[in-house]
Amino acid sequence: MRIALIAPPWLPVPPPAYGGIEAVIDRLARGLVAEGHDVLLYTTGDATCPVPSRWTLERAASTRMGRSLEELRHVIGAYGAVASYDIVHDHTLIGPVYARAVRRPLVVTTAHFPIDGEHYALYRSIAGRVPIIALSRSQLVSDIPVAGIIHHGLDVSEFPIGAGDGGYLLFLGRMDPAKGVDRAVAIARAAGAPLLIAAKMHMPWEHQYYHDHIRPLLGHGIEYVGEPSFEERLILLQGARALLNPIQWPEPFGLVMIEALACGTPVLATREGSAPEIVDDGRTGFLRHDEHELVLAIRRIDELDRRACRTAVAARFSTSRMVREHVALYERLLTREPVRVAVSAGA
Repeated sequence: MRIALIAPPWLPVPPPAYGGIEAVIDRLARGLVAEGHDVLLYTTGDATCPVPSRWTLERAASTRMGRSLEELRHVIGAYGAVASYDIVHDHTLIGPVYARAVRRPLVVTTAHFPIDGEHYALYRSIAGRVPIIALSRSQLVSDIPVAGIIHHGLDVSEFPIGAGDGGYLLFLGRMDPAKGVDRAVAIARAAGAPLLIAAKMHMPWEHQYYHDHIRPLLGHGIEYVGEPSFEERLILLQGARALLNPIQWPEPFGLVMIEALACGTPVLATREGSAPEIVDDGRTGFLRHDEHELVLAIRRIDELDRRACRTAVAARFSTSRMVREHVALYERLLTREPVRVAVSAGA
């Protein structure tokens, strides 16, 4: 197949540090090429993913993230470049709306955000015209049909297993209340456990949240270590006793959770979004309803087998499985076969 992938314009592919969507697009692009498909990645000029690529923006627009003009310029350029491809897999927000009137090529999109709530009107506007791929069963909460459910994947060979001998808990993500940074601090402090906070903090509201709510809590075992590179993230995950992930929103897929498990690091999380589809409670981590329950769960971390965490990821969340399921879905869409909502093998 000739497959075009359109990445968002906000970060390079792959991202130098934080950037779950871009990391997944990188793995998908490489995997499709490895399977013999003709792939074009429409991205930004500073991307380093080793597949054929084109772009409108010379550099990722991270400092202007969310501005519609940059995304629209990027999308218009993309659709001018991909017209000859069999299928276009668009990972932007504006692109699928722009593509509603495009008859050829076939366009499909992944919903990287909750399908209901503030994104409902957008996904409702493309439903039936642009097939939507969900990332987890947790997104199936509205009347919007999806073409399939495909969990993210990774290559465990890129994530060396660690002994968890650093003695600390780790928060890894974005400096945002929805990610539960302040909750992680409260839980670690109540458990008497040291916590390292490794978080992306670029946008003004992220800095404001940090200065107002997180910086006053630092000290006495709670430390902010900045935004780690990929290599630094691996070191942090290998040394952590557990990933503390008390998310406060219905996250469609928590990529950081499978990255942690790949390093053998158990996950302690709230039962929000995709967490129950990723963490096997009592085997690869603990899922709890509130802070008090997570404090108690910290005392049981040593009951968990780090190798079982890694084995679970290799079996359920591999890049090869993710690529295979995307190819199968593309083929069904191209042959106009009725598409059933098939739950990913990772479920």
